Amino acid sequence: MRRSFAVALVLATGASVLTACTGEPSPSDVAVAWSGAGKSSVRVTWKDGNAPNRITIEGVLSEGPSYVHYLPAEQDNSWDIPTSAFPPDGNYRVVVMNGTTKDGLTGKPAKSPVFDTDGPVRPSSAFAVAQGRGVLIRWTVPPAPQDFTPHDPLDVEGTKVQKYVPMIGKPGTQPAPIGPGTTSARQVINSIQPPFLFQLRTENEWSSNVGGQVVGLTSSATVFVPPKAQYSLPMRVRGRVVLQETYCAAEAACALQQTTSAGIPLTVLTQVTPKARWSPVAHGKTTAGGHFDIPVVTAGSRPYKVVASRYAKPGVLTGESSSPAVFTRGVVRLLAGGYLGGNNKKRGEMVTVFARVAPAYTSAATLQLWNRQSRKWVSVKLVALRRGQAVFGFKVNAVGTYSYRWVLPQAASGGRNMDGLTTPALDLRIRP
Repeated sequence: MRRSFAVALVLATGASVLTACTGEPSPSDVAVAWSGAGKSSVRVTWKDGNAPNRITIEGVLSEGPSYVHYLPAEQDNSWDIPTSAFPPDGNYRVVVMNGTTKDGLTGKPAKSPVFDTDGPVRPSSAFAVAQGRGVLIRWTVPPAPQDFTPHDPLDVEGTKVQKYVPMIGKPGTQPAPIGPGTTSARQVINSIQPPFLFQLRTENEWSSNVGGQVVGLTSSATVFVPPKAQYSLPMRVRGRVVLQETYCAAEAACALQQTTSAGIPLTVLTQVTPKARWSPVAHGKTTAGGHFDIPVVTAGSRPYKVVASRYAKPGVLTGESSSPAVFTRGVVRLLAGGYLGGNNKKRGEMVTVFARVAPAYTSAATLQLWNRQSRKWVSVKLVALRRGQAVFGFKVNAVGTYSYRWVLPQAASGGRNMDGLTTPALDLRIRP
């Protein structure tokens, strides 16, 4: 009985000695603080019994980065983690454990207080307007998001002043600063015209942001007008406006690329007389794909061109452009024509044939009759055309069906000629 008790005592004592030899004190008092010039790293410190350690980053309500570092036992209980190892805009803590890659981990993990890695507030709603030979750009800064870890160990003490560095990207170059950082919400850029890309860059200890972007676009317009159009009737001025924007990829020179936009204001201009100044006759806007279709009332033989005006909306500024001039020749328009009292007359009855045209010009019109024998139109009478109206009265003594027409001469308008007009055949029936 005594021997059994002695053996049990030895076993119990041996187990106690094994636990004491293999178990090592876990790390404690894990702390974090800024280190390095410009807060380039986070220094982690802790306490333990000079054991080898593993250091990791743990995400709080977010996935932790795959950062792992082992330190030998002779290393001081301190390690600097590069700031770039922490993802921006999250909540994290540093975890320290005892162990090596060969023998595994022992003891319990020790964790630092939670801290956030909130990045700088991104500027938004940038709006640009032309100002002389330059551009005035305004932007807004949204309020900073709520800090869910106030007064954490890595919070920056004192007033946080966020500065924005204005940058310009031009085709063939990378975006580059054009001035020092500013706390203002406006920037005047002198002597710059599209195409360009304006950006605001800001940074804090954790990351950088680019926002407040404005794309300065150039435009080119093409236009089509009918080669001929009847006086006083609407014709369709059609075409397209194509934009060129500056596109800047990361770590590469900016380049030009084509795009289109709806809503660009357009003005149709014409030259009333050959040496007159260009004056507006219609307005419109581009639709989807940059296309436009604008009705313009024909007012004679004239050239037309379309001007894409300067156009600004949040994030976009376009320069002015003009299409080549395209000429439309006006054609005299028949307003009315026929026979007074209808085209059914008695033999020997007075017949009055008339034509009314626009513009209301004065000249001489020719009345023609269709000759069935020769199958040709034969001129019957040269009739005065007064203020756009020609009237001629005559008698027909033979029963039958006759066809007359008017040949109307050219008209002058605005120092340019308009094409004349030949009316359709006007049938006349003479009954007994």
